[in-house]
Amino acid sequence: MSIYSRITGTGSYLPPRRVTNDELAAEMATRGLETSDEWIVERTGIKARHFAAPDVVASDLALEASKNALQAANIQASDIDLIIVATSTPDMVFPSTAAILQNKLGIANGCPVFDMQAVCSGFVYALTVADSMIKSGSAKRVLVVGAEVFSRILDFNDRTTCVLFGDGAGAVVLEASDKPGILATELHADGSHVDILCVPGNVSGGQVIGSPLLRMDGQAVFKLAVGVLDKAARAALEKAKMQEADIDWLIPHQANLRIMMSTARKLKLAPEKVVVTVDQHGNTSAASIPLALDHAVRSGQVKPGQNVMLEGVGGGFTWGAVLLTM
Repeated sequence: MSIYSRITGTGSYLPPRRVTNDELAAEMATRGLETSDEWIVERTGIKARHFAAPDVVASDLALEASKNALQAANIQASDIDLIIVATSTPDMVFPSTAAILQNKLGIANGCPVFDMQAVCSGFVYALTVADSMIKSGSAKRVLVVGAEVFSRILDFNDRTTCVLFGDGAGAVVLEASDKPGILATELHADGSHVDILCVPGNVSGGQVIGSPLLRMDGQAVFKLAVGVLDKAARAALEKAKMQEADIDWLIPHQANLRIMMSTARKLKLAPEKVVVTVDQHGNTSAASIPLALDHAVRSGQVKPGQNVMLEGVGGGFTWGAVLLTM
């Protein structure tokens, strides 16, 4: 009998503080920078985002999203035998945010845990690894989380980047099943594009060397993203022996509405088949796909038995896609 991995529960969490474009524009004006709701919406589709309080870290957001996913899957935290947290904004250099989350969940069964660092593609990477471990028999129930506090690494003197990102977390429970769930995955990376999206700083001797803030070449990212996302999605479809018409929902990384819709057009999908949360969440990096998935499941958009294409692209340059049946 074939072993599949199947999503049995989804969850998400957003920090209470919601920051509208007007609020952000007013704050930036105090720094002598000019922007507006109209300017931000026209270029990105973003209307608001959520920022975590100063004392809140990625594992705190991950904890709430995980609780919601566990409840939806109708299992206890102790039933989990692997935790993977996708994040680029970990609680600390080490140990992993996954280890901290394991402790906060009260899981004392000794299950393995680790972080996945692929920036905005992190959740797709983590889901692919979890799928492989379930199919190999190494795990039966995996908690896969994307959690970010990107507000900590934003340069609020750069209006082209600070308006794009927000904080949040999303989680899924992935379980071994005899019914098809994840149908195909596709991962890629090209390190020659490191400089177009990065946080170039590091720590040495207790001092920060370089900048600890996000830097991005928006035009270069846009040009690369649209092409590679289309190719990754088509490769996943080919592996599953399916066509574009078989996709019920496209849930792309919520980076920029123009990138998302350009990808949908290349896949010949109507705009109505694209799950969009970027307008209210901004770009939450590795958290954006599970956040959007949970929203779509709980709102009744995505229904059991439907085919969903997840795809993400991020710094590295990394990209990938996961095709699954809910």
